[in-house]
Amino acid sequence: MAKTKFSLAAKPTFTAKVAIPVPGEGTADVEFTFKGRTREQLLSMLESEGKTWVDVVMDMASGWELVEPFDAEHVQQLLDNYLGAFQAIQNTYLKELTAARLGN
Repeated sequence: MAKTKFSLAAKPTFTAKVAIPVPGEGTADVEFTFKGRTREQLLSMLESEGKTWVDVVMDMASGWELVEPFDAEHVQQLLDNYLGAFQAIQNTYLKELTAARLGN
């Protein structure tokens, strides 16, 4: 198994698959391009008040692998049609950003 190269300078973006819950079908994996954050930037983002779920997703991510463009209109459509999407996106982002591993 190859070792990951480590650098003190974090990457500005990273990709991760988000398991979006699809009613009656389980989940669909959608790859998102997420924005990297320092600890202070993450705390500032999490403490922001008055943001909608669309604002939060747009602040966490910069793209996705879907055919539709990654913009506020299509993020809103995703969140309206798949009620578990916001939680799945946020959980994946925080898990990947903080390198948290469930069960360890």
